[in-house]
Amino acid sequence: MNQNLRVAVIGAGRMGIDHIQRLHRRIHGAEVAAVVDIDEDRARAAVADVPGALALTDGPAALERPDINAVLIATPGFLHEEILHAALERDIPILCEKPLTPDAESSWRVVQAEEKLGRQRIQVGFMRRYDAEYAQLGRIIRSGELGELLVLHHQHRNPTTPPGFTNEMLINDSVVHEFDAVRFFTGEEITSVQVRLGKRTRNAPEGQHDPQHVLLETASGVLADVEIYVNAQFGYEVATQASFEQGVVSIGSDSGPYVRTQGRWGGQVTPGFVERFAAAYDVELQAWVDAALEDRIGGPSAWDGYATAACCEAGVEAQKTGAKVQVRLNDKPALYS
Repeated sequence: MNQNLRVAVIGAGRMGIDHIQRLHRRIHGAEVAAVVDIDEDRARAAVADVPGALALTDGPAALERPDINAVLIATPGFLHEEILHAALERDIPILCEKPLTPDAESSWRVVQAEEKLGRQRIQVGFMRRYDAEYAQLGRIIRSGELGELLVLHHQHRNPTTPPGFTNEMLINDSVVHEFDAVRFFTGEEITSVQVRLGKRTRNAPEGQHDPQHVLLETASGVLADVEIYVNAQFGYEVATQASFEQGVVSIGSDSGPYVRTQGRWGGQVTPGFVERFAAAYDVELQAWVDAALEDRIGGPSAWDGYATAACCEAGVEAQKTGAKVQVRLNDKPALYS
């Protein structure tokens, strides 16, 4: 591809708006050509300060336009499959916010469609891979300088949850990131998931058991655990500690100014994921654009989206049964090897 990406952003909600502004103001080699949302007023508002961008309401129809040559999907997950197949039919670069699709069966259909196309077009938006500290820990693991990685400890804490945030969403919308992180750090598939429910916070809404403890194991026997606590009240905190044969590495601790004044000390905790991973989103989108201009992807693939969907299904089953559940994966196509 020898021209700038002219991107249709599908979805003008919180993530869509954030990506529209990112593409318009900070990303090189791409421009927002159109914003698509079922709510036309919301689409118009999203392009109000983006000269030349169209406000549209039909995603598949937008992808038929010759002046659009890439798509960024930022709709709720249950709407992803249709637009993914339409974009694959156009054979254009795709950045799809997680999840690829809400379940392993539909994700596998997307994998098969891309395999039939014969080249990777889909990059999945697991933005933590682009965080500076995540990338640094990944390099330490791959270098072997501290010996073999043995155990990963993850903490994932949100201040509160929005209305309608179900028990299953703790796995599908939150721990999904740790599933991808474990696969990213280890380079292996997760083979089993177990979920333990302990003492419940009084701040959890009815029907939601919070916090939960998720236990994972990879193909080589690396153990990982996740404390998922989505009504922690104090802010948004994501941290990882990795135990090696010859040392321990921690990332995601409090950062920024540490102030001592008037008999107090401390700093600030980020209020949400957009603020915590703002720089990672910038790196992610630039990597996607740079790769797309060379007819490749620059990050997690459709296979990664499918594999994490399978982990989520195992996690929800484990959540409901208390059992250790095996992750069921189809054979990996050669396209993703």
